[in-house]
Amino acid sequence: MAEIIQINENTWRIEDGMVRFFVLEGTEKALMIDSGMTTPDAAEIAKTLTKKPLEMMNTHADRDHVSGNGAFAWCYMSPAEEGNFRTAGGKGEIRPIKDGDVIDLGGRPLEIIDIPGHTPGSVAILDVNARVLISGDSVQAGTIYMFGEKRNISDYVLSMKKLLGYLERFDMVYPSHGTFPVDPSQISLLIGGAEEIVAGKAQGKPVDLFGNKVTLYQFPYAGFYGELRE
Repeated sequence: MAEIIQINENTWRIEDGMVRFFVLEGTEKALMIDSGMTTPDAAEIAKTLTKKPLEMMNTHADRDHVSGNGAFAWCYMSPAEEGNFRTAGGKGEIRPIKDGDVIDLGGRPLEIIDIPGHTPGSVAILDVNARVLISGDSVQAGTIYMFGEKRNISDYVLSMKKLLGYLERFDMVYPSHGTFPVDPSQISLLIGGAEEIVAGKAQGKPVDLFGNKVTLYQFPYAGFYGELRE
């Protein structure tokens, strides 16, 4: 059963097992960011928290982030994520968002930052006035999936380096998995680990992950599941 945790007077996180999603409220409307893994009733949960008109946005469309999307006729999402969304069973219209777009909830501007790598259409969302970065799966202290055709670790490194240019604009990161919250310094650590993997310098071990043979690269601060290397 999903657990609702209020962060402040107009922000909530909903813990859905190993993944979390968020509800943000402005003066005019509210926004749900992602919709969980086992919460087809995510919209109903959100409507117990806010009376404002509710809209939907996805950081990306892996299956553990879209279970409640079906309650919405449309959602904000990067168009690069549509294939992933449809493969996950996603229906409805995608209203494209791209780097630099701002969605204003009413006194609460949210700026979109494209950060491909974990998936082609991954985005981070900068809650400008709150000085918070909502990072999806890309910035976290857990284990980041980087295997399979949708993943590109070189693009991921470039995206994390891009986020370094935003460090003066946020004080905290809200990830979808793992420890909550995480410090922005995590971004530099993740860059270091990912670059070690790309360079073939990281030590990994083969593991079975839901039937997939992958390599686990475990660092003190986070981990990556990558392609199996014989």
